[in-house]
Amino acid sequence: MEKYEQLLISLRRVIRAIDIHSRQLNKLSGLTGPQLMVMKKVNELDAPLAKQIAQEINLSAATVTTIIDRLESRNLVIRTRSETDKRKVHLSLSEAGEELLSGSPKPLQEHFIKHYQNLEEWEQSQLLSAVERIASMMDADEIDAAPVLLVGQIQPEVPQ
Repeated sequence: MEKYEQLLISLRRVIRAIDIHSRQLNKLSGLTGPQLMVMKKVNELDAPLAKQIAQEINLSAATVTTIIDRLESRNLVIRTRSETDKRKVHLSLSEAGEELLSGSPKPLQEHFIKHYQNLEEWEQSQLLSAVERIASMMDADEIDAAPVLLVGQIQPEVPQ
Protein backbone atom coordinates (compact mmCIF):
# COMPACT_ATOMS: atom_id res chain seq x y z
CA MET A 1 0.00 0.00 0.00
CA GLU A 2 1.30 3.46 -0.89
CA LYS A 3 2.04 5.93 1.91
CA TYR A 4 -0.50 8.41 0.56
CA GLU A 5 -3.14 5.66 0.76
CA GLN A 6 -2.22 5.01 4.39
CA LEU A 7 -2.48 8.74 5.09
CA LEU A 8 -5.88 8.98 3.41
CA ILE A 9 -7.09 5.97 5.40
CA SER A 10 -5.92 7.63 8.62
CA LEU A 11 -7.68 10.87 7.68
CA ARG A 12 -10.86 8.94 6.92
CA ARG A 13 -10.63 7.22 10.32
CA VAL A 14 -10.35 10.60 12.04
CA ILE A 15 -13.39 11.87 10.13
CA ARG A 16 -15.36 8.72 10.99
CA ALA A 17 -14.37 8.91 14.68
CA ILE A 18 -15.62 12.51 14.80
CA ASP A 19 -18.86 11.52 13.04
CA ILE A 20 -19.48 8.56 15.35
CA HIS A 21 -18.84 10.63 18.47
CA SER A 22 -21.08 13.46 17.20
CA ARG A 23 -23.91 10.98 16.60
CA GLN A 24 -23.45 9.42 20.06
CA LEU A 25 -23.45 12.84 21.70
CA ASN A 26 -26.67 13.75 19.92
CA LYS A 27 -28.29 10.39 20.72
CA LEU A 28 -27.35 10.48 24.41
CA SER A 29 -28.02 14.15 25.15
CA GLY A 30 -29.98 15.50 22.22
CA LEU A 31 -27.27 18.14 21.80
CA THR A 32 -24.84 18.90 19.03
CA GLY A 33 -21.17 19.50 19.79
CA PRO A 34 -21.48 23.28 19.44
CA GLN A 35 -24.61 23.34 21.62
CA LEU A 36 -22.74 21.45 24.31
CA MET A 37 -19.79 23.85 24.04
CA VAL A 38 -22.08 26.87 24.38
CA MET A 39 -23.82 25.36 27.40
CA LYS A 40 -20.47 24.56 29.04
CA LYS A 41 -19.27 28.15 28.57
CA VAL A 42 -22.54 29.61 29.86
CA ASN A 43 -22.11 27.40 32.91
CA GLU A 44 -18.42 28.33 33.41
CA LEU A 45 -18.81 32.09 33.04
CA ASP A 46 -20.79 34.40 35.31
CA ALA A 47 -23.89 35.57 33.41
CA PRO A 48 -22.06 35.93 30.08
CA LEU A 49 -23.25 37.76 26.99
CA ALA A 50 -23.55 35.88 23.69
CA LYS A 51 -20.61 37.92 22.39
CA GLN A 52 -18.41 36.61 25.22
CA ILE A 53 -19.41 33.02 24.48
CA ALA A 54 -18.61 33.53 20.78
CA GLN A 55 -15.14 34.85 21.64
CA GLU A 56 -14.46 32.03 24.09
CA ILE A 57 -15.29 29.23 21.65
CA ASN A 58 -14.16 30.92 18.41
CA LEU A 59 -17.51 30.96 16.64
CA SER A 60 -19.21 33.97 15.10
CA ALA A 61 -21.68 35.89 17.24
CA ALA A 62 -24.42 35.08 14.71
CA THR A 63 -23.73 31.34 14.97
CA VAL A 64 -23.73 31.47 18.77
CA THR A 65 -26.98 33.47 18.76
CA THR A 66 -28.61 30.80 16.57
CA ILE A 67 -27.39 28.08 18.93
CA ILE A 68 -28.68 30.01 21.95
CA ASP A 69 -32.05 30.48 20.23
CA ARG A 70 -32.34 26.71 19.85
CA LEU A 71 -31.24 26.05 23.43
CA GLU A 72 -33.68 28.66 24.73
CA SER A 73 -36.54 27.11 22.71
CA ARG A 74 -35.76 23.83 24.53
CA ASN A 75 -35.79 25.66 27.89
CA LEU A 76 -32.11 24.87 28.50
CA VAL A 77 -30.79 28.45 28.48
CA ILE A 78 -32.32 31.57 30.02
CA ARG A 79 -31.82 35.08 28.65
CA THR A 80 -32.06 37.87 31.22
CA ARG A 81 -31.95 41.55 30.29
CA SER A 82 -29.47 43.58 32.33
CA GLU A 83 -30.98 45.87 34.96
CA THR A 84 -28.26 48.50 34.45
CA ASP A 85 -27.94 48.37 30.65
CA LYS A 86 -31.07 47.22 28.84
CA ARG A 87 -29.05 46.57 25.66
CA LYS A 88 -27.23 43.68 27.33
CA VAL A 89 -28.76 40.22 27.66
CA HIS A 90 -27.07 37.83 30.06
CA LEU A 91 -27.19 34.06 29.76
CA SER A 92 -27.62 31.33 32.32
CA LEU A 93 -28.59 27.68 32.29
CA SER A 94 -32.05 26.67 33.37
CA GLU A 95 -32.44 23.87 35.88
CA ALA A 96 -33.14 21.52 32.97
CA GLY A 97 -30.01 22.82 31.21
CA GLU A 98 -27.84 22.22 34.29
CA GLU A 99 -29.24 18.71 34.64
CA LEU A 100 -28.67 17.90 30.97
CA LEU A 101 -25.15 19.33 31.06
CA SER A 102 -24.17 17.36 34.15
CA GLY A 103 -25.22 14.10 32.49
CA SER A 104 -23.91 14.77 29.01
CA PRO A 105 -20.81 13.09 27.60
CA LYS A 106 -17.64 15.09 27.11
CA PRO A 107 -16.94 16.51 23.65
CA LEU A 108 -14.39 14.51 21.65
CA GLN A 109 -11.94 17.40 21.64
CA GLU A 110 -11.59 17.19 25.44
CA HIS A 111 -10.39 13.60 25.12
CA PHE A 112 -8.06 14.60 22.28
CA ILE A 113 -6.67 17.62 24.15
CA LYS A 114 -5.86 15.50 27.21
CA HIS A 115 -3.82 13.10 25.09
CA TYR A 116 -2.23 15.88 23.04
CA GLN A 117 -1.09 17.77 26.13
CA ASN A 118 0.57 14.62 27.47
CA LEU A 119 2.91 14.60 24.46
CA GLU A 120 6.35 16.16 24.55
CA GLU A 121 6.52 19.75 23.28
CA TRP A 122 8.47 18.72 20.16
CA GLU A 123 5.88 16.06 19.34
CA GLN A 124 3.01 18.55 19.74
CA SER A 125 4.79 20.92 17.34
CA GLN A 126 5.47 18.13 14.86
CA LEU A 127 1.80 17.05 14.82
CA LEU A 128 0.60 20.64 14.47
CA SER A 129 2.98 21.26 11.59
CA ALA A 130 1.97 18.05 9.81
CA VAL A 131 -1.77 18.69 10.11
CA GLU A 132 -1.38 22.33 9.04
CA ARG A 133 0.50 21.08 5.97
CA ILE A 134 -2.32 18.61 5.23
CA ALA A 135 -4.88 21.43 5.50
CA SER A 136 -2.80 23.48 3.09
CA MET A 137 -2.47 20.58 0.65
CA MET A 138 -6.25 20.23 0.68
CA ASP A 139 -6.67 23.98 0.04
CA ALA A 140 -8.40 24.16 3.41
CA ASP A 141 -5.99 26.40 5.31
CA GLU A 142 -8.18 29.48 4.73
CA ILE A 143 -11.45 27.84 5.79
CA ASP A 144 -12.88 29.38 8.97
CA ALA A 145 -13.07 26.73 11.67
CA ALA A 146 -13.63 26.59 15.41
CA PRO A 147 -11.74 24.20 17.72
CA VAL A 148 -14.67 21.79 17.69
CA LEU A 149 -14.44 18.19 16.54
CA LEU A 150 -17.66 17.47 14.70
CA VAL A 151 -18.84 16.59 11.25
CA GLY A 152 -21.28 18.74 9.32
CA GLN A 153 -22.30 22.33 9.70
CA ILE A 154 -21.99 24.25 12.95
CA GLN A 155 -24.85 26.50 11.94
CA PRO A 156 -27.73 24.84 10.12
CA GLU A 157 -28.70 26.25 6.76
CA VAL A 158 -31.68 28.56 6.86
CA PRO A 159 -34.51 27.28 4.64
CA GLN A 160 -35.42 29.70 1.86
